[in-house]
Amino acid sequence: MNEKKEEQSHTQRDESKSETWIIGKEFRFEAAHKLPNHDGKCARLHGHSWRSVIYITGNELTKYGVKKDMIMDYGDIKKYMKPLLDNYLDHYYLNKTTGLANPTSEAIAKWIYEQLEGKIPGLIAVRIDETCTSQCIYSKGKIDFFIIQN
Repeated sequence: MNEKKEEQSHTQRDESKSETWIIGKEFRFEAAHKLPNHDGKCARLHGHSWRSVIYITGNELTKYGVKKDMIMDYGDIKKYMKPLLDNYLDHYYLNKTTGLANPTSEAIAKWIYEQLEGKIPGLIAVRIDETCTSQCIYSKGKIDFFIIQN
């Protein structure tokens, strides 16, 4: 009987050693869009100061080298996001550059995620803040927990 308790206790201790990190890298851009399907003023051309956060998750830190103790260098996230900012997002008309007919926050978050998917290991979510009070988070799959920072 004591062996079973000891075995269960050992298993619980092993599970508690499981670690997960989530890092986020913020980007800001200015862009215009219109929502042709909207029933209000957003159907007209207008702009926002957008904020985006790219979230990466990992269960192990890099063990050696210049990126030791990181799941990913923030500079590497920037390296993948910069072409999107420079060529599609910052100071652009999103209806045209993204190819989205109705570029809502939801559609833009998904578009960014799909552009980064397969390039950034551990990509878990993309957050878009259209305004300081309106946000959207897009992810593929299930997120068991998520910390949202303002």
